[in-house]
Amino acid sequence: MEMSFGSRLKQAWNAFFNKDPTDYYKDIGASYYYRPDRPRLTRGNEKSIVTAVYNRIALDVSAMAIMHTRLDDNDRYLETIESGLNNCLTLEANLDQTGDAFKQDIVMSMLDEGCVAIVPVDTTMNPNITNSYDILTMRTGKILEWHPQHIKVRVYNERTGEKEDILVAKKTVAIIENPLYAVINEPNSTMQRLIRKLSLLDVVDEQSSAGKLDLIIQLPYIIKTDARRKQAENRRQDIERQLAGSKYGIAYTDGTERITQLNRPVENNLMSQIEYLTNLLFSQLGITQGILDGTADEKTMLNYYNRTIEPILSAIVDEMKRKFLTKTARSQRQSVSFFRDPFKLVPVSEMSEIADKFTRNEIMSSNEIRQIIGMKPSSDPKADELRNKNLNQKVEETTKLPNEEEIQNEEI
Repeated sequence: MEMSFGSRLKQAWNAFFNKDPTDYYKDIGASYYYRPDRPRLTRGNEKSIVTAVYNRIALDVSAMAIMHTRLDDNDRYLETIESGLNNCLTLEANLDQTGDAFKQDIVMSMLDEGCVAIVPVDTTMNPNITNSYDILTMRTGKILEWHPQHIKVRVYNERTGEKEDILVAKKTVAIIENPLYAVINEPNSTMQRLIRKLSLLDVVDEQSSAGKLDLIIQLPYIIKTDARRKQAENRRQDIERQLAGSKYGIAYTDGTERITQLNRPVENNLMSQIEYLTNLLFSQLGITQGILDGTADEKTMLNYYNRTIEPILSAIVDEMKRKFLTKTARSQRQSVSFFRDPFKLVPVSEMSEIADKFTRNEIMSSNEIRQIIGMKPSSDPKADELRNKNLNQKVEETTKLPNEEEIQNEEI
């Protein structure tokens, strides 16, 4: 029902005009120039190209749909359960993060630290008293201390705006360990060796670009006595003053003096070692350069999803299923499942052939195909039927048998 003009004037609200003047003096918590709950990479990872690999994996994992589902007797997807856990995984995990941002936060923290904790912050009941509770909000936490039955985690508190250290029971939080820990997080793993080599390369680059000339001045006399050494030091300082005071960095020397410049690149095998470690890391992770720049073919992407993305997703959903679903819920065929859209890698030129095969073999209906390519569903009831439209459907003709009254009327 459309509102009248008077009602709109009474109920209208403007963010600038309808301000309470006392709001300026209220304490609304701590303030920051940067987002305080954003994950911060450790061990210098943010200064190297390793961050690009972490971010690519985290983005691909967050693109997968993780939902609270119900399965049938054959462990096949039956329906989606509308619960607080499903709302956290699909729509809103907390006040600051959507479902996809939360999944990306999980993977980034897990790859950086090796192990991450998913902490239920707001629940319908106390998790320490009962297992029958629903999760309303969740956040990722950095594990600081390990105890037999508990862990100490650092979690962002959205009420105070600060990260706080709390002690939680292991049975109430999902502890996800990186399945690629031996390759990424071990002290002498391929990833850590690559990070150290990249740090050394940064040091060499800073030294080579420090602005030094690296000159050797050969004087026309032998420097053995203190007087000659003092004379040579004065000559060196004189050339430094000439270069520093000159607009174009020009100095003069005596005709008998000889200057040798040493600021040439030092030959080492550091770059070749970095290239070797990078190729070795990519092969161990199932990543290629084509995956990072978006030019990989379908087979390469399939290998990447099977060897890298799926183990991470399986670790996340298995731990959530184990910690956030009770035995009663699992006996009711409840589960946490992830789904990947197989048509994302299909080009438009092949979509028509795939649509024809799927509809002809009665795998998908026409409306399901239209939804994949971004079209509105058709209102025709036949568009929701699983049937081969290339075959003529037989029209069943129903014959009505005459009853006794009709037979008697015909005889009369």
